[in-house]
Amino acid sequence: MNIDFNVWASIALMHFVAVVSPGPDFAIVLRQGLQKGLRAALWTSLGIGTGILLHVSYSILGISLIIKTTPWLYNALLYIAAAYFIWIGINALRSKSQAQNQDDSADTTQTRGLWYKAFSLGFIVNGLNPKATLFFLALFTAAIPAETSLNTQIFYGVYLACATAVWFCFLSFVTTISKIRTAYQLHGHWFDRLMGIVLIGMAIFLLL
Repeated sequence: MNIDFNVWASIALMHFVAVVSPGPDFAIVLRQGLQKGLRAALWTSLGIGTGILLHVSYSILGISLIIKTTPWLYNALLYIAAAYFIWIGINALRSKSQAQNQDDSADTTQTRGLWYKAFSLGFIVNGLNPKATLFFLALFTAAIPAETSLNTQIFYGVYLACATAVWFCFLSFVTTISKIRTAYQLHGHWFDRLMGIVLIGMAIFLLL
């Protein structure tokens, strides 16, 4: 495996700009952390990181290019992603006010048994994001030289997945800051509704 550190640095920079930009992943992790607690947010973050491996896999295999150059397939992906984001957004809009002194321990017990739901949420949101498809298509066709070995491409892909998971795990810990948690307990249903509007807006943006 022959790693070009200049290529790696350029990949890391492009990925950093992409991953810190607000998007569906950002909105979901923030909502999970504030609504369901740290454990759920961390599992969702790991799901998002694992979803990156899906994009990396079909980019290496060239399937992403097929998706991009096949209009009906790409449109189907757009519609599925938009519908899923709208569904999550509508559920968020239906959020109700919570008691100020919410028992976080009960919530932690619940998420311990339902970790797979939090993980699946992150994986599906990232895996269905067509903008991620385009990003990895551009990355593996433009930023990574064509002569790069398969092992090196896999290394880059694993790095991107791990870096994504680390970023969103950090974001998950931000949601545990006491002032943020207190504000959410008081006005969390308004935040949920705002996130619902954001997700529905992203779905409309994808369709347009």
